[in-house]
Amino acid sequence: MKFAVIVFPGSNCDRDMYHAIKGILGKEADLVWYQNSNLEDYDAILLPGGFSYGDYLRTGAVAATSEVMTQVKEHAEKGKPVLGVCNGFQVLTESGLLPGALMKNKQLSFLCRQENIVVENNKTMFTTGYEKGEIVEFPIAHGEGNYFCNEETLAELKANNQIVFTYQRNPNGSVADIAGITNKLGNVLGMMPHPERAVEALLGSDDGVRLFESLINNWRQAYVTNA
Repeated sequence: MKFAVIVFPGSNCDRDMYHAIKGILGKEADLVWYQNSNLEDYDAILLPGGFSYGDYLRTGAVAATSEVMTQVKEHAEKGKPVLGVCNGFQVLTESGLLPGALMKNKQLSFLCRQENIVVENNKTMFTTGYEKGEIVEFPIAHGEGNYFCNEETLAELKANNQIVFTYQRNPNGSVADIAGITNKLGNVLGMMPHPERAVEALLGSDDGVRLFESLINNWRQAYVTNA
């Protein structure tokens, strides 16, 4: 399985993502500059955290219009996995791959700390390594992590079991305590907490390893076993 870690001007978690895949799990991964619009050789796309384009206009708004995102959308439409973390989540909502929007934190300040995260849906390709209701520890680092959607969209997210992660103690004001959601198909996951920064116990938590292991195992089952 080969991963593409998309690098935008202003990305700063791309190396963390690359290390999680290459250094911890020993899988193939490339840092792919945003001007490279050919993603055909990759099995999964990772959109890392950071401040793409300096958060100009809105967080993730400019990156969402880049040529590489056209390829990401085509990749997602084929059912291949896409993971967006923090700024990557913001890019996914701005590009329309996920519903809702990320607004400024309710206290209007940047948050950087460990948070307890509840696994609400362990049936996605990203979460089968967890138990439903399990509490894991991931760090957060964001100023605009306050997830918002209207009541109709929230009802749809709940009905389709698209809410994958919630905060045990909501730090930023997100509606329904939402920390991460998928698209209806379940192959696009956006989340504000950083699983790629929780892959070594020495750094405070290795709970993020199982997210990437789940993705790899489910991809292998779908694309290798049935090949």
